[in-house]
Amino acid sequence: RESDVVSLHLPLTEQTRNLIGARELASMKQSAILINTARGGLVDEAALAQALTDGTIAGAGFDVLSKEPPVADNPLLRLRLPNFVLTPHVAWASGGAMQTLADMLVDNLEAWVAGSPTNIV
Repeated sequence: RESDVVSLHLPLTEQTRNLIGARELASMKQSAILINTARGGLVDEAALAQALTDGTIAGAGFDVLSKEPPVADNPLLRLRLPNFVLTPHVAWASGGAMQTLADMLVDNLEAWVAGSPTNIV
């Protein structure tokens, strides 16, 4: 009710599926923005599409969908609104990110060979 921006950062579980639905969207400020870069399925996509169309909330930015690759009838794919941004969930795929991952892999292997492993689980 008071937040200007709600950004989701949690896993998708049976308890978090559709955590944000029509009721939650209606309780947000009309000027609020919803961000989901966590997992698809946390937000009821039909309810979000309706809320954005009706002006219930000011906007949303997503890089995840409930089904990936997306299905053609996903309500968010049909939105052509200036208050909604949908980008691919591939931030890890940039050249810089892939180089960082490769460097981390090499560093971890070298540390293990040297007898001082890192990032132990």
